[in-house]
Amino acid sequence: MKFDTKIIHAGIEHDPTTGAIIPPIYQTTTFALDEIGHDKGFDYTRSANPTRQVLETNLAAVEGGRYGICFASGMATVDSCTKLLSSGDHIVCSDDVYGGVSRHFNFILARYGLSFSYVDTSNPDKVMQAIRPNTKTLWIETPTNPLLKITDLAAMAEIARQHELLYVVDSTFASPCYLRPLEYQADLVIHSTTKYLSGHNQIIGGIVITNREDLSDQLKFVQKTIGAVPSPFDCWLTLMGIKTLHLRMPRHSGNALAVADFLAEHPKVARVIYPGLPSHPQHQIASRQMDGFSGMISFELTGGIPAGRQLMNSIRLCALAESLGAVESMITHPATMTHAEVPREERVARGLTDGLVRLSVGIEDLDDIIGDLKQALDRVDE
Repeated sequence: MKFDTKIIHAGIEHDPTTGAIIPPIYQTTTFALDEIGHDKGFDYTRSANPTRQVLETNLAAVEGGRYGICFASGMATVDSCTKLLSSGDHIVCSDDVYGGVSRHFNFILARYGLSFSYVDTSNPDKVMQAIRPNTKTLWIETPTNPLLKITDLAAMAEIARQHELLYVVDSTFASPCYLRPLEYQADLVIHSTTKYLSGHNQIIGGIVITNREDLSDQLKFVQKTIGAVPSPFDCWLTLMGIKTLHLRMPRHSGNALAVADFLAEHPKVARVIYPGLPSHPQHQIASRQMDGFSGMISFELTGGIPAGRQLMNSIRLCALAESLGAVESMITHPATMTHAEVPREERVARGLTDGLVRLSVGIEDLDDIIGDLKQALDRVDE
């Protein structure tokens, strides 16, 4: 099946009892057994659930993988992947990683003997320099949150092979429509299904996808043991959202490129970061390994923090909200919202300034999105 067909059909069969085209919601805690030792693959929803199984099969196929393991949130997915490691292990991680990930690494996992080095993974030399004898994992986020750095995944695959590292890629910002890291020999691909995959601001969830049976078995054991699983209803809602992913993403991307062009020409905007612009430092890499540039833009106003506050307090159509990747446009101030718990010195050192604004461009009419930004920018003091 081609990609657009996989999104709609992969893993989905008509209900054998009723012929229903849409998969049922198996909203149940437990399952009656025919006899001891014969459970038809389901005994307790924490271990497995038919609705969740359909979602896992569908998303694995869409990503081009063999196995999918769903969790209750993107962060539960991140945490479960780190359960593959042991005390004393070291992770090399993208420096511009989502603030919730660095918070989890630095304030929780570090207490259990894991250590972390944050480097600009768009520079392979810096990655090589960060590797230690106890390094076990290379953790990549591309595009990154919120500076939209692009990492050359083929180059990282070579480094991971040379040093026998577990190669993990968080591809939430791109979605499988525009990037499939398993094609670049990633061992694990992570998505927050909260974002583009479900796409409608209605669920919290996450998934990890792999081609390796050994990793799938280990993560299934973690899933069953810890129990951070999505509800059957949330799985069903995600399946409904995925059906239009291939239709939504070109609209997100097209709108974002036009908005980025508009912002780049505005006199009150100091810089615009968007992988689809030739001015982006990794534009050529993005063009080579991605099929599109997605809907995320970051930009900074010439007036710094006061101007940013004026802008975000003046928007009308775009929602001032955390999260991203939904049909609605949303605007965020990373320094006080998504990355508030990252120490300021660390944020500024990696380019995440106090005045940076992150915009998740939705699928509304382009004129309305630009019109809202224009009227808000008009209210910003020179």
